[in-house]
Amino acid sequence: MNTDASSDQVQVLELNGEVADLGGVRRWTRSTLAGLHPDELVDVLLVVTELVSNVYDHSRFPARLRLNRSAKPCVVTISVDDASATAPVLRQSSSDSPRGRGMVIVNRLAKQWGVVQHAIGKSVWALIPCPLTS
Repeated sequence: MNTDASSDQVQVLELNGEVADLGGVRRWTRSTLAGLHPDELVDVLLVVTELVSNVYDHSRFPARLRLNRSAKPCVVTISVDDASATAPVLRQSSSDSPRGRGMVIVNRLAKQWGVVQHAIGKSVWALIPCPLTS
């Protein structure tokens, strides 16, 4: 993982094609969003974990995670870019399946989410409101 803090608001974490370091991704997210209310941070961490896991499970590299916290209104924008054109699928969760709940979690926690197709790859984004943040 490589970080790029060249932008004022958008923070970028480059994801590599090796084994996912989800603990490292969560630590980076906590550090990047320092000051976010703990209740909101939990939602952001769950969405980040699911979107990044999808990259490692279903997509192609290069890939990156982008975080942006806007002030008024307070909203965290999570965006994961990868080189695959295949969009994530929102499936019905099933109690007999050990997997397949990632986008269900994103759908329940995010105010909005979507996919933007690019010439090569896509971006999957989610918006998490943060009204409790002081």
